[in-house]
Amino acid sequence: MFFTDGKLQYPVRVETPDPLFARALQQAIGGVEGEIRVAMQYFFQACGARGNAKFRDLLMNTAAEELGHIEMLATAVALNLEGAPLSIREEVAGDPVGGAVLGGINLKNLLSSGLAAMPVDSDGVPFDMSHIYASGNIAADMTANVTAEATGRVLAVRLYGMTNDPGMKDMLSFLIARDTMHQNQWLAALEELGGHQRAFPIPNSFPQDQEQQEFSYAFLGFQQDGSDPIAGRWSQGQSIDGKGSFKASPTMAMGQKPTLAPAKPNSGAQAEQM
Repeated sequence: MFFTDGKLQYPVRVETPDPLFARALQQAIGGVEGEIRVAMQYFFQACGARGNAKFRDLLMNTAAEELGHIEMLATAVALNLEGAPLSIREEVAGDPVGGAVLGGINLKNLLSSGLAAMPVDSDGVPFDMSHIYASGNIAADMTANVTAEATGRVLAVRLYGMTNDPGMKDMLSFLIARDTMHQNQWLAALEELGGHQRAFPIPNSFPQDQEQQEFSYAFLGFQQDGSDPIAGRWSQGQSIDGKGSFKASPTMAMGQKPTLAPAKPNSGAQAEQM
């Protein structure tokens, strides 16, 4: 279950309302890098976590924290929208250049929520849960979580650079710090799972002698002239999981030209396809 005491996780204050920044903050709520995404991702990962209970506890606690971040950002959006005009006439009258602030508002925040936050991104597109990754494999999920926090921190840093409001910078500085922690905690969880030499390749439960091992650590080049690809750490030396050696080589087509059966009658195909 979840509890709330009606207080924000961290103080949120806006000294100078900025409707355009409110629109930008919506990306941190309902964008693919946003808090709805990570809250739901960690929640569903926790609900399906099997094995050591400490990983479920780790995920569920962090999911609860991310719900608090949604509340903080939604409050910030509402506070930034408090100075928004309610009509084009009002805006034009107050701004000779005409509609500058209103033009930056996501109109959904005005028309559908009465100057409040919504579960949408900065363009007003609802978050549809298609970026929730909960595979049932704890190592795969932790790896996906590092990426989620990395892209979230990139977004928060960009937002930090977009505002001069001291309150918004303070809130974002807190969120950036939490992204730092979350990146490190997921990496720490991977370390507890054996680190890159035991957790990888994922799933580590599949016997590697059942895969075509001549391709397991080969970096394939597709240069038209048949030359080797440019060398990098990924193409030479011991593999990162310590279970093979990287090699680089040009590749060639190993399969046949595909031949499909004729189209079926009444399939809507042309007669020449049957």
